[in-house]
Amino acid sequence: MQPGDTLLIEDESAQRAFGALLSAQLAPHTVLFLEGELGAGKTTLTQGLIAALGFEGLVSSPTYALMQLYPTPQGAALHVDAYRVQHAQELYEMDLERLSEEARLSIIEWGQLFYGDFPESWLLKLEHDEQGRRITRLR
Repeated sequence: MQPGDTLLIEDESAQRAFGALLSAQLAPHTVLFLEGELGAGKTTLTQGLIAALGFEGLVSSPTYALMQLYPTPQGAALHVDAYRVQHAQELYEMDLERLSEEARLSIIEWGQLFYGDFPESWLLKLEHDEQGRRITRLR
């Protein structure tokens, strides 16, 4: 998927499958930002990404914990939900920089505060669509 590309995803199963395909395209230590309104499928896509790395457990949104680290055979996967974060320092104090450097993949939902700190990152926007969900790579 290149910047500017858009895909239409029909349902949650297809969204997880897309996450699995996308996971194979992401180089080790990639930071992936996911933006979109509530219910657009950010966590569903994350489930597909992390399952493709070999994690077999439950992947859920870390809304209250802010960060969740999943051990996978390919290395740890970091899942961050920055929706409630007011200041970037909050997550840096939780060791975001080190964890993201060490992780095979870091997925940050609602990560606008961190775009400038990860200039090589991917940014996907997820939107509701009449036919399912639309996913656009912004960078």
